[in-house]
Amino acid sequence: MIRPILTCWFFAAIISFRMSPASTAFADESAWNQFRGPGGSGVAASAKPPTDPGADNVAWSVAVPPGHSSPVLAGDRIFLTAVDEGKLVTLAFSATNGKQVWRRPCPPAPREQVHVAGSPAASTPCTDGQRVYVYFGSYGLICYDLEGKELWKKAIATPKSLYGMTASPIVHDDLLYMVLDDDANMADSRLSKSKVIALNKTDGKLVWETPRPFHRSGWSTPAIWKHKDGVELVVLGNGQLRGYDARTGEELWHVNGFSRETISIPIIGDGVVYAAASMIGGVADEQPDPEPYWKAVMHFDANKDGKLERSEMTGHFTFPFRPDLPPGHPGFGMPLPKDESQRKRRLDGMFVGIDKDKDGFWTRDEFLSIMKFDRGKPNLVAVRPGGRGDIGESHIAWSLHRHIPEIPSPVLHQNRIYLVRDGGVLTVVDAKSGDVIHRGRLDAGGHYRSSPIVANGHLYALSEGGVITVVRTGDAIEPVHQHDLRESIAATPAADATSLYVRTASRLIAFRTK
Repeated sequence: MIRPILTCWFFAAIISFRMSPASTAFADESAWNQFRGPGGSGVAASAKPPTDPGADNVAWSVAVPPGHSSPVLAGDRIFLTAVDEGKLVTLAFSATNGKQVWRRPCPPAPREQVHVAGSPAASTPCTDGQRVYVYFGSYGLICYDLEGKELWKKAIATPKSLYGMTASPIVHDDLLYMVLDDDANMADSRLSKSKVIALNKTDGKLVWETPRPFHRSGWSTPAIWKHKDGVELVVLGNGQLRGYDARTGEELWHVNGFSRETISIPIIGDGVVYAAASMIGGVADEQPDPEPYWKAVMHFDANKDGKLERSEMTGHFTFPFRPDLPPGHPGFGMPLPKDESQRKRRLDGMFVGIDKDKDGFWTRDEFLSIMKFDRGKPNLVAVRPGGRGDIGESHIAWSLHRHIPEIPSPVLHQNRIYLVRDGGVLTVVDAKSGDVIHRGRLDAGGHYRSSPIVANGHLYALSEGGVITVVRTGDAIEPVHQHDLRESIAATPAADATSLYVRTASRLIAFRTK
């Protein structure tokens, strides 16, 4: 069920028993051929996967090595990347029966350093129906045909990234695009390490390269925006949304107002581009309720006196960033040094800084007095086409600073924008006006890393804990089904005419309409 909520306070093996033929991939732009499917939209308009995914409609379930990339489709093939026995690999499976068709290792390269909650196999492949294009932050780009023959490869120096590379390549017409934002960036465009590149998709040769001198690491995949004035590549990066001429790489416009950490992909609809990013730390609202952060601290109140002593700051204790997550989760709070002496010094300084009256306790009032949410406001904007330069005033149709997810991308369907954020909070926004139509909580809380998708008139939302929630779309939001896979999920599902493909921590599962 969905329960109404009044406050908002959020920062981020089944046995195969039936075999039936899977449909071939949709033609051209309707195929689930990249991260979040057609154009990155998250919408499979013609698909009819089951609206009750569960044990009764599992067509097949196969073991897969770990990785966070999402499945993509071409013909009877499903592609994803993984870390298999210490090697980075690209895998192809049959959509009909789940059989692994081929496995190709990434060329040898030093392993990229990633966050403990991340993966060096995080970027999702893309395909044009004839080739599959793969990016590993550790190596660069590789192109295969659908049978696994390597056609070309391009080594790319690993960008320095706060959490590891997650942006995915996309293909449009004869070009392959990749955003390579780098923390070791320079403000001088001649020295900029951050850049967006376009390659010839058939041979991997560089067609254009545009510096991004004002951008450090980001985790957002770009999108193609077609409108009456042309075709643009839209890139959400730290602090700004930018538009480039898709054929030449010329920068055309930008919009300010986004936080340092941008993750979701821009979405396109009715000639408008929408882009969203939460505040740093996953804060979803401009003025969030601070009480949940104190409640997270009170988890460590061993003597239950309603205050916190320094001696109680043990185990997984840290300053909470995302109070919906359990202590010990990699995203729960401020990272602390692993070295015990350094960790102790950091905690000592944290405790003294908040214990204002020096009585040896944190009280609720002391803690809440230091809760300042000023790390870039959460932002969802609607941008009209045709602008040049700074268009933050001239071409913004509307903006919203509440209910913004940290990791999951929005999905636009029939003039409704659906946002799913940590805690299992679903928000529906009118795409024309930016007005909030509905907000409610799914009966599946916790962290959300997978982006929601829409197919068969329903929204599919997958929690990190492994719960699939299916909600009927439309004016009256109606939950219809929930199924717990009891295994973590980071990847976004894929859909074709009859099936929903879900990647968990250890399996790839096809739920198929009977």
